[in-house]
Amino acid sequence: MAKDFKVKDKITIEGARLMFRNFSGEEGQYNPKGQRNFCVLIDPDLAERLKDDGWNVKYLKPREEEEEPQAYLQVKVQFGKIPPICVLVTSKNKKKLNEEQIGMLDWVEIKNVDLIIRPYNYELRDGTKGVKAYLKSIYVTIVEDELELKYRDVPDADNIPDSAVNSIGEFEDELD
Repeated sequence: MAKDFKVKDKITIEGARLMFRNFSGEEGQYNPKGQRNFCVLIDPDLAERLKDDGWNVKYLKPREEEEEPQAYLQVKVQFGKIPPICVLVTSKNKKKLNEEQIGMLDWVEIKNVDLIIRPYNYELRDGTKGVKAYLKSIYVTIVEDELELKYRDVPDADNIPDSAVNSIGEFEDELD
């Protein structure tokens, strides 16, 4: 049951483990089209504290009888009044992702995730109170394969003017 005070504290999770990623807002069995979200696994102590404050903590059924249920929190991703800061990190640089680009987080291989979740306190007409989780910021470090690392310093052809490339895609000699 939610307490009578409003939750103001943000949740910071470093080394977060994500599941059910839908940053693109694709329609699915459990997701209406356009609703961007993901779930983050949380430890039992944090889960209890969040439940006590009214957050909507859910649990995965254990795969083995001796396992404990795994707590998780569904996090909404919205680019409305308070857009999240979303950053893709590679070994060479970091790139801020906008609303059109964030969908790539659905399929990239993730090495590490650090994120901040902000609370949204709500009260329904029937008096039910709770706290929804919204993404405030996320930094996603991706796994790069050996070819990406080998060729990361080779200039991207998208950054070379068309006038500098001849008809078979080779650079003109006057580029030095």
